[in-house]
Amino acid sequence: ERSSPMVSARCPRRRYLLRTSQLESSLEANMYQTIGEDRSDKKYASWGLASSMIANVALVGAICFVASSGAADVQTGVSIRSAPVVAPMRMMPTRNAFRMQPRNLRANAEASLELKGYIPYPDTTGKELTKLPPIQEKSPYSDELKATAAAIVADGKGILACDESTKTIGKRLEQIGVPNEETYRRQWRELLFRTPKMNEAISSAILYEETLAQNAADGTPFVDIMKANNVIPGIKVDTGVRATFMDGETITDGLDGLAERAAGYYKQGARFAKWRGVLRIDPNGAPSMEAIEANARSLAHYGKICQMNGLVPIIEPEVLMDGPHTIETQAWVTEKVQAATMKALSDVNIEWEGMLLKPNMILPGTDSGTTATPEEVAKFTVEGLKRTLPAAVPGITFLSGGQSEEEATRNLNAMNKLYPNAPWKLSFSFGRALQASVLKAWDGKDENVGAAQNLFYALAKANGDAALGKFEGAHPATTGSLYEKNYVY
Repeated sequence: ERSSPMVSARCPRRRYLLRTSQLESSLEANMYQTIGEDRSDKKYASWGLASSMIANVALVGAICFVASSGAADVQTGVSIRSAPVVAPMRMMPTRNAFRMQPRNLRANAEASLELKGYIPYPDTTGKELTKLPPIQEKSPYSDELKATAAAIVADGKGILACDESTKTIGKRLEQIGVPNEETYRRQWRELLFRTPKMNEAISSAILYEETLAQNAADGTPFVDIMKANNVIPGIKVDTGVRATFMDGETITDGLDGLAERAAGYYKQGARFAKWRGVLRIDPNGAPSMEAIEANARSLAHYGKICQMNGLVPIIEPEVLMDGPHTIETQAWVTEKVQAATMKALSDVNIEWEGMLLKPNMILPGTDSGTTATPEEVAKFTVEGLKRTLPAAVPGITFLSGGQSEEEATRNLNAMNKLYPNAPWKLSFSFGRALQASVLKAWDGKDENVGAAQNLFYALAKANGDAALGKFEGAHPATTGSLYEKNYVY
């Protein structure tokens, strides 16, 4: 329907629309004339005219918009909705409200790395581009790193995680009425390390710094006892977490001086290391992208520093099970965290064959009111890893994360049953899920050491079988849920 000349004359917007329609018809006719016909003498003149017309249309539109925005309403049959004079504004918090001190984090991380040719943080201001450095030399321990990583995830074997801090092991001992003293901490760990035939299912053990330097009652260093039993010593190298970003989010500390400490741990007999990054899910938006990125970067820096000093890094980006979220949400967040971590590792040129991943299994949130079968846990966990983890990584050593001893074993078993041809070994790095029942059986009494060691062997063997997908029958555990809200080591 065409408007009357009077309406067009009184309404700049209608004049603009009418003029646009006429110009489009003219342009369309010119375009179709050129299709399939090369008229060399007129081709460039036609396109020049078309370009000029398009520019004029844009100019006319701009003028009409300015004119119509201040014009009085025209009482016609055509209704035009004008924009408000002042657009509504959404007040956003300042950028610094969500950030701790990224520049300090950046400076500290890069200073700790001390590697020539490391890929630095990109300049997000756009002032300059970050150049890709040349190919870096491999770690001088490259061959040893590969051999150690492969040995840790040997068929049917996994890791005993006994790297609890002095404060945390004190809470464990308190449960059985034993004081948190060096003597009792030594007795407990000596019980574990001297368990007969433990190396049939335990390839290695993560130690706390105190334990790495500790001796048994007869004066033999724990490291020597472990090596005599073909158990590889490892060491926890992070120094804990601190709050940052939004409420409840954390970043892991320990990069400062890590190169020197790693070199010292290697001399003491350690051959691998562990660093835990912790992220959580909550309805307020956690984990934030900043928390994911910061923890991924710190894990990558730690990993590269360790490799350059002879230690196989175990990369542990844990997404806590705390919360009311579904298993689908846990899977989605964990996949994003793992993808960011792999990108950060690639940026520092990690040697994939000389590292291991220690992720959480995918479970519903503890407050969701739902449970998942071992088969469901296996599917969500392994399918996510297939989308993020390079096949060059030799193995995955799952954390138990507060599952009961039996749940952790059966979920691991289902993974190996359903995915026997996974590109990596699917193994374990359990702490509470290997120690809770044993601690209860020991009860701090010398006369219970033998029974406690037999139980430890049974639990280790159950998980070794699960790492092959061959666990069957009753589980030897004597405890139930091991979940602790906001668990810290």
